[in-house]
Amino acid sequence: MEVNAAMTKLRNVGLVGVGAMGEPMGGRLLSAGFRLHTCVHHRRERVMRLVAQGAVEVEDAAAVAARSEVVVTVVPDAPQVEDVLFGERGVAAGLTADGVVIDMSTISPVASRAIAERLKPLGIRMLDAPVSGGPSRAQSGDLTIMVGGERETFDRCLPLFEAMGTATLVGPAGMGETFKLANQIIIANVMLANVEALVFAKKSGADIQQLRDVLLTATGANYLLEKWIPTAWFDNAHKVGFAIDLLRKDLAAAIDAARQMGIPMMSSALAYQLYTAASGERHGTEDYSVVAQLYERAAGVCVVDGASSAGTADIGAHAKA
Repeated sequence: MEVNAAMTKLRNVGLVGVGAMGEPMGGRLLSAGFRLHTCVHHRRERVMRLVAQGAVEVEDAAAVAARSEVVVTVVPDAPQVEDVLFGERGVAAGLTADGVVIDMSTISPVASRAIAERLKPLGIRMLDAPVSGGPSRAQSGDLTIMVGGERETFDRCLPLFEAMGTATLVGPAGMGETFKLANQIIIANVMLANVEALVFAKKSGADIQQLRDVLLTATGANYLLEKWIPTAWFDNAHKVGFAIDLLRKDLAAAIDAARQMGIPMMSSALAYQLYTAASGERHGTEDYSVVAQLYERAAGVCVVDGASSAGTADIGAHAKA
């Protein structure tokens, strides 16, 4: 992507949180021509890969902020966001007035609004901009980005967002997180519906590939059945995808926010318990489709022929989309 006229207003960008999502997002910013400054948060090897692409490594988050007009944070949860922003030598210690923090983590909208309010007296603006799409779409620059905050700040940062995907301003502070958690509520529950249906059909003797082909033309068609399950479950035995512990964290944030608003979340509360059970069996870092193993074990079947109920067999090309 070439640098355009709009981007001349925004050239120096900071990145704190170079993880599975932060690394490819940083790569997209570099490819778009931004000057990227970053620091080690947990894993140095990811930072060094960005440095090899042209990023500048500095000592800490405050130093990142001091060299940047906008700082992007991509960390697991609200306590980590607060730490990188307000901790000793955090972003708030280095970012000048009229600087912008874009938090692209998925956290509670309640926490996000509180953080935005805490930044205001410092003259720092904030956008909450969680993403959907996973590492592969972060790599290709095809993320869905849901942004909460002020229109003026969003417009100023739009070239940055365009380097990473498609961004939509969805409302005031915290609304980006609300939209993202709505997405997480849906995928958590739809995954369980898919798992239950596939285990039910397998126990009944159905051809799973034929079933999937038919369902994709029926009213039960969904993105997970079409795109996610063939890769994360059928081809990679739950080893690649979206970690179940990250989904649990997102569901917990949604359930907590709903509790504060007095909204019942019966299905999501059950989903949280089922994913917690799977995590308790030491699957927390695996794709959330691994919850299927609870159902397979109870039914005494394996949806993918040749796979073990423990999910350790190499299932190769079985049921490939």
